Parts: sequence; C-alpha cells; structure tokens
Amino acid sequence: MSLARNVDLLRRLPKRGGLRVGGRSAGLHSPLAEVTAFGANPGELRMFSFVPPQLQQPRALVVVLHGCGQTAAGYDLGAGWSTLAKHYGVALLMPEQQRANNGNTCFNWFNPDDVARDKGEAASIRAMIAHMVTAHGIDARRIFITGLSAGGAMTSVMLATYPEVFAAGAVIAGLPFGVASNLRQALDGMFHSPERPARALGDLVRQASTHRGPWPKMSVWHGTADRTVNPGNADEIVKQWLDLHDLPQAAMAEAMVDGYPRQAWWNKDGETVVESFTITDMAHGTPLGIADNDHRYGSEGAFLIEAGISSSYHIAKFFGLTEWNRASAPAPKSAAAKPAPALSPAPHLARSIRKAEAAPKARKEKTEGERGLDLGAIITRALTAAGLMK
Repeated sequence: MSLARNVDLLRRLPKRGGLRVGGRSAGLHSPLAEVTAFGANPGELRMFSFVPPQLQQPRALVVVLHGCGQTAAGYDLGAGWSTLAKHYGVALLMPEQQRANNGNTCFNWFNPDDVARDKGEAASIRAMIAHMVTAHGIDARRIFITGLSAGGAMTSVMLATYPEVFAAGAVIAGLPFGVASNLRQALDGMFHSPERPARALGDLVRQASTHRGPWPKMSVWHGTADRTVNPGNADEIVKQWLDLHDLPQAAMAEAMVDGYPRQAWWNKDGETVVESFTITDMAHGTPLGIADNDHRYGSEGAFLIEAGISSSYHIAKFFGLTEWNRASAPAPKSAAAKPAPALSPAPHLARSIRKAEAAPKARKEKTEGERGLDLGAIITRALTAAGLMK
C-alpha cells in the first residue's frame, strides 16, 4: 500500500463510538451556543461560545480547542470548561473543526495554509476572538488559549502566529510550533519527537510574526504513558518557550502537585511564565480530578482521563482566573425585578468530597477499550502496512 493511500486512510478515518464523549457526561448538554456571523472564516471552522451572566472584571476570555474525534460541546463537558467558566465568571470560546476539513476532525496544525498568520484555520480562530472582544467587552490583555492533542498543537500555532493577542496558553499532549509542514512530518513528530536546539525552536516562533515580545506565558501538560503523542514533545515545547523568555533549561522550582511533578520558571519580576506538569503513567488525554476548592470539573470519556488532578482548574489558576469571588460580584442587571417565589429553597447538591488518603489514586494506564479508539495504534498499523515502520 502506498504512502498516499495510507495518508488518505488517515484523513478519512470514520467516526467511532469510542471517540464520542461518554462516561458520566453522556446525556448531558453543554451550554455552548453557536455563533454563525463572526467575520472572515477562511478555515471554515464553526464557532461556539458561552458567556455566563456574571463576569469577573476586567473581563477575560478562554479559547479552548478540542482534540481529534471530538466536538466543542463534547470536550467542554469532558474537561468541564463551561462549569469552570460559570463558577469564575469567564467568557468561553470553543472553535470546532468540520469533517469536510479533516476526516477525523483534527485541527490542521501541520498544514502551511492553516497555520500562517492571517491564513486558514488560524485566521478563523483570530476572527472569532475579535468577535468575542467586541461583542462582550473582553479586556484585550486577558485572552488565553488551551487545547488537547491536535488542539494543543493548534494552541502552539495560535500563540506563535498571534503572540500579541494572548496573555498565556496551555498545551495538553500537544506539539511545539513549526515542527511539521506536512502529514509525514506531523506523524514523525507525534511518534518520535526529534530533539532540536532550544534556539532553533524559539526561532520557529520568532519567524511566525513580527512580534518581539513580551511573550505569552506557557503551561505544558503530558502523560508519561502517552502512545499517541510522544511525551518528549512536552520537553520540546518547554524548550521553545524558555528560549523565547530567555530563561535557563534547568527548572527554577520543582514540587509535587496532587501527587505529580511540576516544574516552574519565572521572570525577573518573580512571575511564573513557564510551567510543566508531568502526569505519571497517564495515557493520551486531558487529566481530570477534583480541584483545590473541592469542585469537580469535567467527566471521564475518551481521551478524558481521571488522574486525580484537574488540569482545567490548574490551567485557569495559571491564567490568574481563579481568585474571583462570585459571591461578592454585583448581580447582573435585569429589565425588571421579579419577586421571589414563595417556595422553600431546593436542596443544593453536596460538594464533592475527596477520597480518603488511604485509598490509592487510580493512575494505571487505561486499556484501549477504556480510552476509546487508539489513534496511535491505528496510525502505526497503517504505516507498518505501508512498509514505513518496522
């Protein structure tokens, strides 16, 4: 079988039940609403957003990019972003890939026509952000972005091509910017993550725009048992952004957070500008767990893995979004005050309780059936059949 036929196969992988968000989120509905008239859309993406009634000031926006085989609403429910956005008063933008653009609904993070400034999918996402800023009064200094897998790689693209737009970003199981310009290079980066000099990685970002700093902050997350995207990519992303921030390779601080190693680097003002979480023994996906405030964000599903740590919460914390007190925020204005109904209050849901410390955290790698479709295994089999891998 030729490489071209294998590439065609990978582009047209059918949607499998294992890639739909399941688990406890099955049957639930995301509050995301589609926006159709947001401006230029050369990448032909769909736009979904959620704006809670109470917003922290200055108003902030988080852009969230789903992974392959996922939808905006599915990833929202799985990672818990709309729940978190409502709790902390943050506007949410979730672009969605269309099957006509990519057979497995992956963002085309390796296609030159989609990752250059003002072109393709990158330009579409930029137009969505501009729409949110105008329509909802978002502070231009408080725009953030995160994504999983192909969405993580596309997060790297947006931070590189529009660095002046974002205050910070977070990449989960993704790849650094500029390491692939075609599918074959993308697969090589996913499986092998070739090492590159830090300066060369930084230059890839510097060449993507005329921006010369200050650069966005970066948070990197990756599971050590990831067989779809080589965990070495996390190190390459960190190297890329350390070079941009002119910081040393050696971590300035190391600590355990919810049982996992975290490394951090800070600038001359003492602000943490690069951090890296290593999720021991976790496969490909977004790590889920109970947050520091005993709230749970998200629900298990394909590539949404219970790991005892809430990446969405910690990413929002890194963005500086979790200190807002909803109780002290002014009530949203309404056209007319409505009298309170003479009803007894409905019983509130009990807050999530952390499991006893004696109960070990379940961190074993999920089986292929538990995780859903293993894209890495499919790609490996296809390349082996083509004689491109042994």
